Amino acid sequence: MAGSGRHDFPQPIKELLVIRCRRRLSLLVLAIVLLPSLAGAAAVGDQAPDFALPATAGGNVRLSEHLGEVVVLSFWSSHCAECAAQLAALGELQTTYRSAGLVTLAVSVDDDMLRALQFARAHPARFPLLLDRLKGVSRAYGIDRLPTTVLIDRRGRVRFLRTDYHQTDNSYIAQVRELLDDPL
Repeated sequence: MAGSGRHDFPQPIKELLVIRCRRRLSLLVLAIVLLPSLAGAAAVGDQAPDFALPATAGGNVRLSEHLGEVVVLSFWSSHCAECAAQLAALGELQTTYRSAGLVTLAVSVDDDMLRALQFARAHPARFPLLLDRLKGVSRAYGIDRLPTTVLIDRRGRVRFLRTDYHQTDNSYIAQVRELLDDPL
């Protein structure tokens, strides 16, 4: 067909063109899916993304209700061995600094909510354990390792982001104290 704009390529060339088009389409789809979540992830200095999540003990918890307080936001999973130890350490921190304006919230990123609830019953906390069923909160904060701790100042800004919890490292306590000493 002369002038129709259609080309009659040999079969091997057609197959190669189809493969190239599929690769480009796959890369485009991957970019569309991943880039917005990476680009939109909260960084140190950003306003902390607000959220409301159900607590394992019942009711909902909204981050914005804690403006004026220092918030420790811990992301955990029932599959994470270090998470249980960190949640216990954060419980002690919460007890020590609650009267100074510290609030601790722990967000589960489990896929299996029943398992998260079982973990919560087996590891009672002194603060709300929240369920992020749709992973919207963990995406908003760019969580890719567990446990991850986000420290939010009294103005609602992300001030510290910790992904390297070790039971012997208590340097985050100094960061919490720094935030508690900073008045509104």
